[in-house]
Amino acid sequence: MLYGQEHVKRYQETDGEEGHDWQGTTTLLLTTKGRRSGKRYTTPLIYQWDGDNPVVVASKGGADADPDWYRNLKEDPEAGVQVRGERFRARARTATPEEKPRLWQKMVATWPDYDEYQAKTERDIPVVVLERL
Repeated sequence: MLYGQEHVKRYQETDGEEGHDWQGTTTLLLTTKGRRSGKRYTTPLIYQWDGDNPVVVASKGGADADPDWYRNLKEDPEAGVQVRGERFRARARTATPEEKPRLWQKMVATWPDYDEYQAKTERDIPVVVLERL
């Protein structure tokens, strides 16, 4: 099973042939700029399409703190995205309260554990839309 930096490496080397399809769902690679270090960090994340834009969930497994990649995006919303062999720039935004229920259901349909993660924390887990630039 691919995970973490090995997942990133194999995904990049194979244009997603290895790593895109993962545990019954699909993943993309999100590259953000560290809010303190300024370094680039790439994270594999479960995604679904909403029109032309991928959507991801800042769940961190139901932890009480937001994941680092989401905190980075709040500081600098421009990011790199790779879906299979396609790479593009995107501007991240947190889903509005009006659109979140629909997007949350879409994401739970592909990864049912998101409902469990939300139940584990008082934090309102953000759904993030990656709008192409």
